[in-house]
Amino acid sequence: MTKHRIQTADAPQAIGTYSQAIQAGGASYLSGQIGLAPGTMEMVEGFEAQAHQVFSNLRAVAAAAGGTLDDAVKLTVFLADLGNFAKLNEIMAGYFTEPFPARSAVGVSQLPKGALIEIDAILVR
Repeated sequence: MTKHRIQTADAPQAIGTYSQAIQAGGASYLSGQIGLAPGTMEMVEGFEAQAHQVFSNLRAVAAAAGGTLDDAVKLTVFLADLGNFAKLNEIMAGYFTEPFPARSAVGVSQLPKGALIEIDAILVR
């Protein structure tokens, strides 16, 4: 199996020892995205703005991998406040159609850069 690194300037650059995504065996594994604006590498403010930025970042990485969010089969969502769970569902409805990807949502005490949400994804085409 060969691994290929996926990189795009349309999503925030990696801020650690990881790739934006890796393609292997017909799947693309997208690293967790937080609400960083790619042009400034600054965090957008508020849960809704961060959630939309996260999906925009995931969409950009998916495109660089030759796919779309429609190819998502699994998402893992990390929330700094599980009170935002219902809002997350509302926002996700604007980015996905049925059949929705499988999803886990986990409440965490802290995320990088003080983010309120982080999401990673697995795409299969």
